[in-house]
Amino acid sequence: MVTNNRKNTKTGCVKIFGTTKILVISALLIAMSIVLGKFLAFNIGDSLRISFENLSILMAGIFFGPSVGAFVGVGADIVGCLLKGYALNPIITVGAGCIGFLSGFVYRKLKTENKILKTAVSVGTAHLVGSVIIKSVGLYIYYHTAFQVLATRLPIYIITAILESAVISVLVRNRAFSAQLERMRKK
Repeated sequence: MVTNNRKNTKTGCVKIFGTTKILVISALLIAMSIVLGKFLAFNIGDSLRISFENLSILMAGIFFGPSVGAFVGVGADIVGCLLKGYALNPIITVGAGCIGFLSGFVYRKLKTENKILKTAVSVGTAHLVGSVIIKSVGLYIYYHTAFQVLATRLPIYIITAILESAVISVLVRNRAFSAQLERMRKK
């Protein structure tokens, strides 16, 4: 919802995102998630897929907050499923939203100044709850995925979380990148 009422928000700002710039970047992060998750994924048999689709969802949460992260996660899952012709699985959609929400929430709540630790704990928590628990429940309920297959998701997401944490940590610690993020966040 765009508003010109200066009492509520600045002109041209979008409430959930804060600024139009963050709205546009969120759309780009959704597109990035779709490309990484639906078109550049590695399929292992019929039941397992290794991808970095959550990288941009995690980035949205950590860089712009839990609400934006949740929106990017849900948006990426819904649009990605529609583009690939997959049936929507609401439990997996909730899991994607939780990944974005928890990454931003945990990152903001941790009281340490160590950005690498904050990023690793945020990404690990988001993957444990969103990917390993919620999405696995969705795969079991909707597709009757075997427990042996679901158990292999834990080591896959541990490795994925380590790699994604490394990428995000490099970005967060980069002064030029951080300066640009701060410019975008200013209202």
